[in-house]
Amino acid sequence: MRSATISRKTAETDIAVTVSLDGTGRSTIATGIGFLDHMLDLLARHALFDLDVKVDGDLHIDQHHSAEDCGIALGQAFAKALGDKRGVTRYADIHLPMDEALTRVCVDISGRPFLVFRTAFRVEKIGNFDTELVREWFQAFAMNAGLTLHVETLYGDNAHHIAESCFKGLARALRKAVAIDPREEGRVPSTKGSL
Repeated sequence: MRSATISRKTAETDIAVTVSLDGTGRSTIATGIGFLDHMLDLLARHALFDLDVKVDGDLHIDQHHSAEDCGIALGQAFAKALGDKRGVTRYADIHLPMDEALTRVCVDISGRPFLVFRTAFRVEKIGNFDTELVREWFQAFAMNAGLTLHVETLYGDNAHHIAESCFKGLARALRKAVAIDPREEGRVPSTKGSL
């Protein structure tokens, strides 16, 4: 079972994350940010990862630290759960529709973190959630998970739908990328011999 637990405590947040890459999509999420809870629940369900996330953050200031640090801790747990990446498919991409919105997500479990995020929101808030924090979460996750990650919303109007297509797209791409490819016969999928 590829799983890991990360605890991360700073002056701004106290976070505990457990992820199992070979799960069933079960999740227990409590970040203190309702919309982020919803997105992480979608991520777990559509990636078929089991995910436990508990965040105590300085929400009296704003949601930034909690959202970003959650991405950091979840990325670290993801990388730890992957281990040496033997046998993984490594690459995956998907076009994810959510009503009128369509987002393309491409991932490489490369060990070389990089994010291209071409998604724009016409509004600053989804409920009380700052839409700019979607990118912040993806940046933190990709850098700490060691992923090359491209996210591009091709079109869409509703901010909730756009954000949801990004998170669901990530989930489905990760589900494919972490899958064990029996043809790899346990090798690391790189000519370098390591990722």
